Amino acid sequence: MTLAPDKTTVRVELLVDQRWFAVCDLAHLTPGRGVAALLPDGRQVALFLDRAGTTYAVGNQDPFTGAYVLSRGLLGRTAEGRPFVASPLLKQRFDLETGRCLDDESVSVPAYAVRTA
Repeated sequence: MTLAPDKTTVRVELLVDQRWFAVCDLAHLTPGRGVAALLPDGRQVALFLDRAGTTYAVGNQDPFTGAYVLSRGLLGRTAEGRPFVASPLLKQRFDLETGRCLDDESVSVPAYAVRTA
């Protein structure tokens, strides 16, 4: 017996090389925490769902250490309301919308457009 797919499933998709790529079900994301995902070309991304229900995706590699750990970072907001993830290693903060390091403007990580479908 084959079960029909759940029509209410909401997928998280990233814009990768000008195409939308399905990464996971929204139900697999926990508000306030990140998860790592592997893209078809081998790159790693860190996916986040904030407590307001907004999804974000940035590269998972911490450019200061080279470790793939940003998905384990802490989410927060600047005084101006910009969402960021703080690396769990050296605590540099990365803007979740642009990938720019808030503590060293010469450094950034890739930021991906995210949608739910």
